[in-house]
Amino acid sequence: MSQRLSVSQINEHRRGQLLDLMADRHWDSILLYGQGWRKDYFRSLVNVNYSGPYAAAHLTRSGELTVLVTDPWDCDLLEGADAAVNYTADFCSALPRASAIAGLELMENRFLNCAIPPSATADLEELRRVKTPEEIECLRAAAALADRGYQYFADSIKVGMHEFELVAEVEGFLKSNGAEDNFMLIASGGTEVVGMKPPTERELKRGDSVITELTPCVNGYYAQICRTAVLGEPSKAQLDSFAIFKEAQQAARDLIKPGVRASDVARAQNDVFRKYGYGDYTGAKYTRVRGHCLGLFPDETPHILEDVDYVLKENMVVIAHPNTYLPLAGYMVFGDSALVTASGNELLNKAERKLFVKEI
Repeated sequence: MSQRLSVSQINEHRRGQLLDLMADRHWDSILLYGQGWRKDYFRSLVNVNYSGPYAAAHLTRSGELTVLVTDPWDCDLLEGADAAVNYTADFCSALPRASAIAGLELMENRFLNCAIPPSATADLEELRRVKTPEEIECLRAAAALADRGYQYFADSIKVGMHEFELVAEVEGFLKSNGAEDNFMLIASGGTEVVGMKPPTERELKRGDSVITELTPCVNGYYAQICRTAVLGEPSKAQLDSFAIFKEAQQAARDLIKPGVRASDVARAQNDVFRKYGYGDYTGAKYTRVRGHCLGLFPDETPHILEDVDYVLKENMVVIAHPNTYLPLAGYMVFGDSALVTASGNELLNKAERKLFVKEI
């Protein structure tokens, strides 16, 4: 079992940031909304993995914090916290009014039974991008678990296994070793291999490329690793293709540092594919993004794309992954979580940066 880090229930640094934001915007209060899938806006201030369908944190300009939960057991998670904690079975009626709401775009219409306040979603996302030392430690722990999870993936994979069986094995390993959650995608096949998706009944075959994206969550924070494995001796096409992916990912890593734009990081990766004559495979038809930020959600903004001019900052955590289809050997993936440091970046994943080969 992995050792659970001691994490503060209330992020006092974030409380201070929100108080400054309210003063700047002349807001009397702000509401951080959470639901089943998107707990991140709530957990950015109140880091508890609540069980109920909804939760909300209401912060006033005076610093008073009220937490609203919809499962009575969730009150126990916040025992002793510097907040007023209330349970309700009628979230709609109990939801306090606020000057602005983070997570507004996710709210059901029935929760907005008055004039719709301004959205604070973009403001909170910006505050979340630069991580505190405590958050970085959570991300380091998640990255270490991702490394162990991928090694378990590589050890478990075998010919004749169904995709869903492999995913179940890995999910079980991660959950039994401290993961609160894990966002995982997979795909397998030869040159016809498609982009990653939830697992299917497809049986793994000799010569297959098997690609996965593992994103375990530790104490609310997600780190990600992307790797490609081959069942049996890799073909020349698979080796040649992976070499391009590795070069593209290295080009991104060589560039990532404070002051660099996300668009430049994406372009550095795409230029490697263009150099080898595969520029047609850098667009939306074959790939979604060239990376993204990581934190309380597995796919945080800004995304790494050539039209995203966001400037990277120290202590952001990002993944650059040139994941795409190439006609050489189908879809491949390769990427590591990286902490943006004062002068460059530090890879949080320590797993071997190679094409994994499973001998048969």
